[in-house]
Amino acid sequence: MSSRLPPAEIVFDPAGSGYHTFRIPSLLAKGDVLLAFCEGRLNSSADAGEIEVVLRRSLDAGRTWLPLQQVCAVPGKTCGNPVPVVDPATGDIVLVTVQNGAEAVEITVARGTDPESGRRIWLQRSTDDGATWSEPEEITAQVKPADWGWYATGPCHGIALTQGQYAGRLVVPANHSVVPAEYDDLDTAAALRLNGGHCIFSDDGGRTWQLGFTDRNDGDEINGNETTVAELADGRLYFNTRNHRGTGPARAHAYSSDGGATLDAPYEGIKEITAPGIQGSVLRVGDRLLLTTPVVPDARRELTVFVSDDDGASWRPGLVVHPGMAGYSDLAPLPGGQVGLFYEAGETSSFATLRFSTFDPSAL
Repeated sequence: MSSRLPPAEIVFDPAGSGYHTFRIPSLLAKGDVLLAFCEGRLNSSADAGEIEVVLRRSLDAGRTWLPLQQVCAVPGKTCGNPVPVVDPATGDIVLVTVQNGAEAVEITVARGTDPESGRRIWLQRSTDDGATWSEPEEITAQVKPADWGWYATGPCHGIALTQGQYAGRLVVPANHSVVPAEYDDLDTAAALRLNGGHCIFSDDGGRTWQLGFTDRNDGDEINGNETTVAELADGRLYFNTRNHRGTGPARAHAYSSDGGATLDAPYEGIKEITAPGIQGSVLRVGDRLLLTTPVVPDARRELTVFVSDDDGASWRPGLVVHPGMAGYSDLAPLPGGQVGLFYEAGETSSFATLRFSTFDPSAL
């Protein structure tokens, strides 16, 4: 495994920014235009609190970056988990995010909360490569069943399908928790295992949405959580997920042959990947799949690019991007065959800053 580090640039640094912390990177590429989204956490590093979705754009494939923009900011709300995708029919950029009351935390939202405080799903659109955005439009009723509590899109980029009968479909990976009637009788650990992966998709350029597959493993081994997706060369979709509090391997995966409407089989663990409990990103480059995740099982350290030459059936480590503390990440294709990586990293914290680097996937 190579330990050659690509050059990295700090894109989001909280020092002097007016934000306490930046977290949850999401990267979208549209030719030379790159959109680097994240959560701007105003008062603390916690997942709860007043949080805004913010953006920096690059018009030259990541060589320089424009100033920070607010994309979604609602007083008294957590706005987060940005998932952008390009609508191939119009070139518009579609952005799916979530909102909840600023004081709500995952365990209380998972138990089910009132509509004002609960987790809800929103849509925005840009017709000018991210320079301006439409006002958020709520799509919760289209994609969230009544017995779901927690809900999280991505966090990472979505995809537009390119081939077969589902060409043009927009797919956004996501996860949820179920709120059963007997919930109050469960202890906290058991309650937090009621996670499942799913996706949502749109066949009209992001104007309306449908709920796709829903995977919920009721046993202790696999508890699908933060999810990422890639389209394979044969048209199948490959979903890779964080195994949140499950007893099996730290990451799990599954395939869909019908554009994300159903899974061919339930999620199963990936034995050859070690990782802490954390989000990751997948990207198909040619006939390869790439996956990014820290690899130290009990710490967010050694952010590594893994490589699969067999559509995700097996994985091998290919490049250590950041040997120190590092967290969430997202991958995007760049002009000329390079790959861009937007990720959390730091010397004293795994999310001290958000950084961007590039690498040549053919060298892995």
